[in-house]
Amino acid sequence: MSEQRVTTMIEGGIADVRLSRPEKMNALDPQMFAALAGTILRLGETPGLRCVVLSGEGRAFCAGLDMASMATGGSGASLEARNCGGDSNLYQQAAWGWRTLPVPVIAAVHGIAFGGGFQVMGGADIRICAPATRLSIMELKWGIVPDMAGFALWRTIVRDDVLRELVYTAREFDAAEALAHGFVTRLADDPHAAAMDLARQIAARHPQAVRAAKRLANLAADAAPATILRAESEEQARLMRTPNQLEAVRANMADRVPVFTD
Repeated sequence: MSEQRVTTMIEGGIADVRLSRPEKMNALDPQMFAALAGTILRLGETPGLRCVVLSGEGRAFCAGLDMASMATGGSGASLEARNCGGDSNLYQQAAWGWRTLPVPVIAAVHGIAFGGGFQVMGGADIRICAPATRLSIMELKWGIVPDMAGFALWRTIVRDDVLRELVYTAREFDAAEALAHGFVTRLADDPHAAAMDLARQIAARHPQAVRAAKRLANLAADAAPATILRAESEEQARLMRTPNQLEAVRANMADRVPVFTD
């Protein structure tokens, strides 16, 4: 329907999630923020989910804030709306929620990813970008700061001084520079096809082990070494000699495709 902002199709355990406001280059308005938060919530409760591919319909991944629709409020309007995802408000959840989703998220980025769109991209575990994509941490251009969990997400992937320069200047940069800095995982002429192919590879792995690996990866950002070491042991103990772990071993020994249960 015309008011729909995000579409989701699930097949083979892979959710193909698309920002669906192509006439506005998927710019973020209040309805888009609500749709993103709602989609993340539903996916987190979806049985059998193995992986998510996040992309934008039309000419762009996401042009950032729809300044006209947000002019009367802006992201500061929901600073205290803490019911969206732990510590995150509604606007932060549109980006941070992908990081906390139990399964891996792959962003397929093309066209442009500016401002809030760049932060939404940053929430993904893996980011595949078309070579011609234009990117910018654009908030300072409008006299505001990145406030959609960007700093919490970027601190693990880019040098501090590089991040400061890009934030302070709000300048545009290309996909090759984004790759060099670590904002992008790799480039692909067809990022959505590449993301779906990678998602199928992930979906073919032991699903509980994949989720455990994401929990460890998220913990590694700022936990103490002792906490990480203990978490590794605890995750491994939960996986060892479970039916899916044994199936992984048997399938590899027999050189066949494993059949896992969720």
